[in-house]
Amino acid sequence: MRYYFIAGEASGDLHASNLIRELMRKDESAVVRGFGGELMEKAGMQLVKHYRDMAFMGFLPVLLNLRTIKKNFITCEQDLLQFQPDVLVLVDYPGFNLRMAEFAKAHGIRVFYYISPKIWAWKTHRIKKIKAFVDEMFTILPFETEFYRQFDYPVNYVGNPVLDAVQSIPPKQPGAFFKKGNNMPDKPIIALLPGSRLQEIRSLLPRMLKAAASFKTHQLIVTAAPNIPDEVYRELLKGYEASLLQGKTYEVLQQADVAVLASGTVSLEAGVICCPQVVCYRMAGGALFFKIGQKVLKIKWVSLVNLILQRTAVRELLQHQCTVKNIREELEKILNNPAYRKQIDANYRELINRLGEPGASARAASLMVAKLQQKK
Repeated sequence: MRYYFIAGEASGDLHASNLIRELMRKDESAVVRGFGGELMEKAGMQLVKHYRDMAFMGFLPVLLNLRTIKKNFITCEQDLLQFQPDVLVLVDYPGFNLRMAEFAKAHGIRVFYYISPKIWAWKTHRIKKIKAFVDEMFTILPFETEFYRQFDYPVNYVGNPVLDAVQSIPPKQPGAFFKKGNNMPDKPIIALLPGSRLQEIRSLLPRMLKAAASFKTHQLIVTAAPNIPDEVYRELLKGYEASLLQGKTYEVLQQADVAVLASGTVSLEAGVICCPQVVCYRMAGGALFFKIGQKVLKIKWVSLVNLILQRTAVRELLQHQCTVKNIREELEKILNNPAYRKQIDANYRELINRLGEPGASARAASLMVAKLQQKK
């Protein structure tokens, strides 16, 4: 069968790549094409456009790049029709993907959605488009089944692919071996993970660096997003002693005493790896956007760890709260308060238990192939 994938960011690229591998195992005739990243390409997909050309975040960047966004839609629509897949598989990224779902449906192409848009957080009205244009939704968070049920829309809960991704990495290396292999001093690590979008990196990394640099007993490691040029990081790292590593996010989280990270999938990844964390989010607008967000958002937390556990298991520093002082204070607690750290460890054990068994990618692939074969 022929599969067309669309993923618009780094985490989507990772989870879609694992799904593609499983689809190819279960469907020997599988041909995969689409928008995504190098991981999807490595898994066997014919890459049409890289997500680095699609990752616009926030009102102003979207406004300034409307021409590019429109061109991306036209390219995708034309390529989809030319390829004529048995199914369009969408991975999160709702602003782009829901429009493509409508287009595909209008042209008689089946639509599967893997990793639901976060409509339980905001823009709940998108449920109308999902019900109208998405044939099957494959969800990865346990609470999403109940959320969709209230709209009379059955979904396929397959478990969380973060468990698969983390399970696929080698066991933790001895600290000294890891540091020597990466030309680092033999000092404990504070990991800084400022996200995968240029705007959030420029907003968060300077604050992270300034806060973490206070802890002289530790060294700083910044994980680089594959779609961001090294020059961006080098400019921001001027004046700081910090190592920059690319393609080793999980290994860094395994080694770190604590991670300061951008809100997103990486929060859940850190939780599954059991690395204590400080969750950060800050874009233009500060306190005003925070107040607006409180009215617009339908959730109490933004990090997946807290959402799944339904309590504040890890500290979130959002908008005007994301200051050097607040980051530094939270790092101090994690690094120097054994009872506080012990509670975080207990929270992570509960989180892993709630996520269930690994194998989300394989379960999703089996279901997709079965549903496509039923319609033949």
